This record gives sequence, structure tokens and C-alpha cells, in this order.
Amino acid sequence: EDEFGRQRRLRVNEAKDGRAILVHVAEKSKKDFLERATDRLRELSELARTAGVDVVDTVLQVRDRLDPRRVLGKGKLDEVVLRAAELDAATLIFDHDLSARQASEISSHTDLKVIDRTQLILDIFAQRAESADGKLQVELAQLKYALPRLGLKDDSLSRLTGGIGGRGPGETKLEIGRRRAKERVSHLEGRLKRLSAERGERRKRRARAGIPIVSIVGYTNAGKSTLLNALTGADAVAEDKLFATLDPRSRRLRFPEEREVVITDTVGFIRDLPEDLFAAFRATFEEVADADLLLHVVDASDPAAEHHIRTTDGLLKELDLDRIPRLLVYNKVDRLGADAARALKFREDVLPVSATNQQSLQPLLRQIAVELTA
Repeated sequence: EDEFGRQRRLRVNEAKDGRAILVHVAEKSKKDFLERATDRLRELSELARTAGVDVVDTVLQVRDRLDPRRVLGKGKLDEVVLRAAELDAATLIFDHDLSARQASEISSHTDLKVIDRTQLILDIFAQRAESADGKLQVELAQLKYALPRLGLKDDSLSRLTGGIGGRGPGETKLEIGRRRAKERVSHLEGRLKRLSAERGERRKRRARAGIPIVSIVGYTNAGKSTLLNALTGADAVAEDKLFATLDPRSRRLRFPEEREVVITDTVGFIRDLPEDLFAAFRATFEEVADADLLLHVVDASDPAAEHHIRTTDGLLKELDLDRIPRLLVYNKVDRLGADAARALKFREDVLPVSATNQQSLQPLLRQIAVELTA
């Protein structure tokens, strides 16, 4: 312990929300479980970086099935806690949605802050929500997540004060009790319905003007905002982080034949999007429902690109948006090797582009014009 304490004093913590260890348990019964585990840990690491956490280690355990009480086996959990002490990590981030009892059981074995994947995503949304609409949606999702946990004497919630997992309007109301929380949820749902009606009126006015709408959709961090900026000359926030965009942004694009098109950027999709968050942000995708054309943007350089396409297709179907004509746009082709980039040029179902290279966007613009006049 003295040695751990000495090393702790020597370490400089640069991340605003401290140091964390990522944990994933792979089940042998699932197909390609090791490949899936690698992809998920890589994505979890990106989520943690976006939230402001310094990832100091990752732990992967392979089991026949998840431990129903602690997710990890007890011996492995003891190892992780010891490893956290060695590395001066204050947080364990599980790549699983922990039930209230699982979080409580894990917390009873350690003084570390315990966060699951849903809490991590909620934390990112809480940091990045800018509009009143977005903040209401995040608060609603936070309260719905916390409601089942308010009934348990779970001190894992009490450790979330401040920092990662303890941000946002919903988190500040965790102490108001179950009944008051339910009342707040009803109030927020009512306000979001009214805001939804207002957005509907704006869309009707836009439809009456006869301006075609193109919506950019796709997996998070595929380069959607960068593409919006490149096509329209806008200055929407574009960062190499997950969920850089939460609120829909619309900009106008003028074609040479004096024709105008409205292009809308949307919040990115992600695998296993938390159900409450998906429900809260469902209203956001009402903007997409009135689109005449979807640009499904994919990060061509991501090893999991095909999985990202399937995830986005599944969510579009769930939102009843798969009926809208769609163009598959492979972005970031400048990051591919010569052979991979050449192979994309021979695929008729794909439009390869680099949002940072204006010249590569010309075929996309021509195809958008063709689709909208068809």
C-alpha cells in the first residue's frame, strides 16, 4: 500500500475525469466472440475518451456466460480492483448494461466508482446537449435510467457526485425520490410533445415552400458534420469524437441551376443504443422522416464498417425510415490503402468520398441532383 501510494503521487493525471479501467466479458457461446469483444472495447475506449476519461487499462474475461451477480467472476473482480490500485484508477467502466443489483453487488466489493455503458453514453450526451430540447431529452433518459435504482440502497449512485456519470440535469434530481421522479418524467414527456408539435409546424412550412430535404445519417463519428460543412460551407461543430452532434442542424445547399436543397445533420447511431436514450431522442429523428433522400455516411477506414452499416440499417428500419431513398456514402477514403480505395471505385452501390477533399464530392453532388429529380 505504501508503494502504491508513492507511485500515485508520482503520476500526473491529464484527463479531466480521472483514470479508468475498461471491463468486458465475452461469452464463448456467441459467434466471433473475440472479434466482437475487440471491437466493443475499442468503441468503449473511444466513448471514455469522449467523456473525458484517461483509459489506463482494459480487462477482457472469457466465460461461458456472464456472472449473474457481478458480470465478472469474483476472483477476476478482485484482480481488477488490485490493478486499479496499482494504476491509480478511480473508475471501472463496464461494457455491459448493469442491472441495479449487479451495480450494487460490484460496488460492495470496491470503493471505486462503477459505471456501465449506458451511464457513459448518458454522460457524453449530458456534456454535449446544447439546445433546450436536447437537454430535456437527456434529463428524461437519465431519470428513466435512475428510477429502478432509486428503490435500492445502492451506494454506487452516491459515488457518482461530480465527474463522469454524475453530470447533467437528470443526475441532480436523483435525491428527490421515486414519486417525484415519476412526476418529473411525466412533466418532461409533456414538454417534449409540445416541442415536437412545434417542430412539426416548422416542417410543414418548409414543405409548403417546396424545398427538397436531404438528411445525413450514420454511425457516430463517421464524419457526418464534416460532410455537412464541406457540402454547404457551414461551420457546424466537427470533432474526432463520438456524438459530436446531438441537435439536428440544417443548412442550405444551392446547385448551379439555381436549385436549393436543405441538408440536415443528425445525431449518430451506435450499437446497443440505450433504450431510454433511444426513446428520448426518437423525436429528433422526426426531422429525418420528412426527408426526400438519406445520405448514409460510413467511415470507410473503420475495421467495423460493415457492422456499423448493419446497425444503422436496423435502427432506420426500427424508426420506419427505411422507406426513404438512400445513398451509401463511404467517407474518409483518404485513410484507406491504395488497393482498398481502388476496390471501392468499382462498387456501384457505394459513393466513395473524403469530406476534407472538395474534388471528391463532385460525384456525390451529381448523384444527389439525379435522385432529387427522379
